[in-house]
Amino acid sequence: MIEIIPNWHPVFVHFTVALWSLAVLFYLSLPLIKSPALKAEWVILARWNLWLGTAFGVVTAIFGWLAFNSVVHDTPSHVAMVEHRNWALSTLTLFLILTGWSVWRYRRKVTVIPVTFPVAMLLALALLMTTAWHGAEVVYRYGIGVKSLPKVETPATSGEGMAHDHDHGDAHETMMPSSGPEDTHGH
Repeated sequence: MIEIIPNWHPVFVHFTVALWSLAVLFYLSLPLIKSPALKAEWVILARWNLWLGTAFGVVTAIFGWLAFNSVVHDTPSHVAMVEHRNWALSTLTLFLILTGWSVWRYRRKVTVIPVTFPVAMLLALALLMTTAWHGAEVVYRYGIGVKSLPKVETPATSGEGMAHDHDHGDAHETMMPSSGPEDTHGH
């Protein structure tokens, strides 16, 4: 495994979220498209985003399971991880059902999309966003899956005054050359 990241779950999860979100967007916007030719293309886009998103979703769940069982964590972060896992499994299950339904309709050459399908897709999107929220909490609130966090020194421990007491101007100018007199970015 590449050593710059602790596990592969974050690599795949972004594809899953993007593809499923696009699938929902395409399916929900179908009633707005009046051109039959464009509508047919839109259905293809919706279907492929759903199918590819579900393929990535399965891979994401596998790597999520591996991460769940391998990252170092304490009791509060474990509770957050379990909640994220439960939402993720519910979300994956619904998208697997929707993908199966979509494949069945495609193989049977059923072109009419029942109103229940986009409604179910909207519900799946709500589950997806809830799952993503809980996943973000696991990472950003509890620091799970990150190799290191910056050590923040308080005024009492650093003797320097503030925890983040330095000027970004000099470092920025050294790293990013000014584009000239019109450079007004404020640093």
